[in-house]
Amino acid sequence: MAEFDVVVLGGGSGGYACALRSAQLGLSVVLIEKDKLGGTCLHRGCIPTKALLHAGEVADSAKHASEFGVNATFTSMDMTAVNTYKDGVVSKLHKGLQGLVKSRNITYVEGVGRLVSPNTVEVNGEQYTGKSVVLATGSYPRTLPGLDIDGRQIVTSEEAMRFDFVPKSVIVLGGGVIGCEFASVWSSFGSEVTIIEGLPRLVALEDESSSKQLERAFRKRGIKFETGIKFASATKDANGVTVTLENGATFTAEVLLVAVGRGPVTSGIGYEEQGLTMDRGYLIVDDKCRTNVPGVFAVGDIIPTLQLAHVGFAEGIMVAEEIAGLHPRAINYDGVPKVTYSEPEVASVGLTTAQAKERGHDVVELSYDLAGNGKANILKTAGSVKLVAERNGPILGIHMVGSRVGELLAETQLIFNWEATASDVAQHIHAHPTLSEAVGEAHLALAGKPLHAHG
Repeated sequence: MAEFDVVVLGGGSGGYACALRSAQLGLSVVLIEKDKLGGTCLHRGCIPTKALLHAGEVADSAKHASEFGVNATFTSMDMTAVNTYKDGVVSKLHKGLQGLVKSRNITYVEGVGRLVSPNTVEVNGEQYTGKSVVLATGSYPRTLPGLDIDGRQIVTSEEAMRFDFVPKSVIVLGGGVIGCEFASVWSSFGSEVTIIEGLPRLVALEDESSSKQLERAFRKRGIKFETGIKFASATKDANGVTVTLENGATFTAEVLLVAVGRGPVTSGIGYEEQGLTMDRGYLIVDDKCRTNVPGVFAVGDIIPTLQLAHVGFAEGIMVAEEIAGLHPRAINYDGVPKVTYSEPEVASVGLTTAQAKERGHDVVELSYDLAGNGKANILKTAGSVKLVAERNGPILGIHMVGSRVGELLAETQLIFNWEATASDVAQHIHAHPTLSEAVGEAHLALAGKPLHAHG
């Protein structure tokens, strides 16, 4: 039996971040991963999907090149070349991550781990004991009863990102982040796309104004969607897949993508046997990611926080510092930046208008249209920067729609997390011409001195 300060089960964003930070703090670490270091985000999620989205952006640029005075023609997608590009990005990052883990003298073990006691993980017949154990086993794509995931006609995001062809038509079941991103990719690639979402609007966790703008942009792009009606059943034949909704409406396409969220990988790993408190498959933790069993922590997609790679990453770092006795500050999940990398992008940090009102804030709102922004006009993108604020108080939320607005989150998360007021931000100079000026202009307007906005 090998003994360590920290045993980490799972090498995704949360697990490897915890391992790296723990080693940096002088702790001995073993990191156990059943698949590839980097987990879902690097190999089956964030990175490969964003590579596909960038390929779609290049395709759209070719389609609209004449609008910018460029003579170019879009003919088709070469999916073999697209996948080579995508896989090359993943491979480079994977090798870099492997090098980091090796350089920190972390013991890395490949294999399926199981928690066999509160402080011991068994893998490949060997046991690894730690003063602390960190569980980071990640998530899997959910499906719905009656859906047979066959990997070709009915697929999840994990099969979809490996397609070697562009489907002529696609039904996307689920209008959240994953569904909207794949809808955007396939529309750019030339597919006919229909989204089915049981909730009243697309990206329903975002501010309602952002949803409306995304829906308007998708209509303009020719992406169809049905919202507020739930899925009933699906049948398939040689010609494709037919989806029936609860109101009897039917839709047929070559491929059905099931994008109804991700579930925690917590079953059959020994968690229940060791007495860990769970709810609907998620491990329940406190604000420092401590489970009910002393010395056992859990991070990432297996706890009921935001299922985002950067959240798991931050949780992993926080846990490593807690184990090392540094007493880090607990994460404020309201302050986590979120992005849907569709075209246009939807980005936000902080509270929506509805959330702010539910919490009793005296809310004021301001929306700055990107039509007044020089860089947005250059890029030919539409959208806005919306501020939600306490009357005569701090900014409570920032919600943005438009091409590349995800890049603006670096500033906006500081505005929210440092509890800045509109006047605090209004005094700062933003480079011209940049999209970041829209953030500055919105705060100028809310501070009572609009220049490029009516009011």
